[in-house]
Amino acid sequence: MPGQTNAERGRVVRARLLAAARELIGELGWSAVSTRVLAERAGVRPGLVHYHFESLQALLCHAALEEMRQMLDGATALLAQAESPADGIEAMLFDLDQYDGSDPASLLFIETYLAATRDRELRRRMGALLDGYRGALTEALTRSGHADAEGAASAVMSVLDGFVLHKGFDPGLSAARIAPLLRRITTTEEKGEHR
Repeated sequence: MPGQTNAERGRVVRARLLAAARELIGELGWSAVSTRVLAERAGVRPGLVHYHFESLQALLCHAALEEMRQMLDGATALLAQAESPADGIEAMLFDLDQYDGSDPASLLFIETYLAATRDRELRRRMGALLDGYRGALTEALTRSGHADAEGAASAVMSVLDGFVLHKGFDPGLSAARIAPLLRRITTTEEKGEHR
C-alpha cells in the first residue's frame, strides 16, 4: 500500500476485515470466527481487528448488517420500480431464486438470524433494518388499497425469509412455484388483477 495515506490504508484494512468477516460467518458459523482466523483471511495482523473495531463481535455485526442493508435496499428498489406491489414482491421473490440456501449469502443471513437470538444489540439493529423494510412494503400495499397492508407485509417477509431457508432442504422449491400464492396475498382486487 505504498503511496497511500494512513486514512486510505485504514479504509482498505477495514474493507478487507469486513469482507473476510462476511465470508467466514457463512463458512464457519458466527461463533467459530476468531480474531486470528479473521485477520489471517483478511491478510492483516490480528491487532488491527481491535484497532479498527471495538470488538470482534462488533466487526461481525457490522459486516452482516451492511450485507443485509444492501440486500434490503435492493429489494426496496425492486418494489419501487414495479408497476404494483404484487409485481414488486414477485420481482423480489424471483431475485431470491438465485440463492439455494447453501450459498455464502444465504449462510451469512441464516447465521446472522441465529446470532441475533443470542445477542440483544444485534437483534435490535437487525430489527430496525427489518422494520424499515416492512414499512416500505406496508406503505406500498397501503397505497394500492390493500385491506390489511401491515399483515400482508409481515406475511410476505415471512415467506421470503422462509423461501431462502427452505431452499437448502428442498431444491425443487422455486419462485415460480410460490409466486402465484404471494400474488394472492398482495393483490388488491377481487378477480386477481393488480393496480
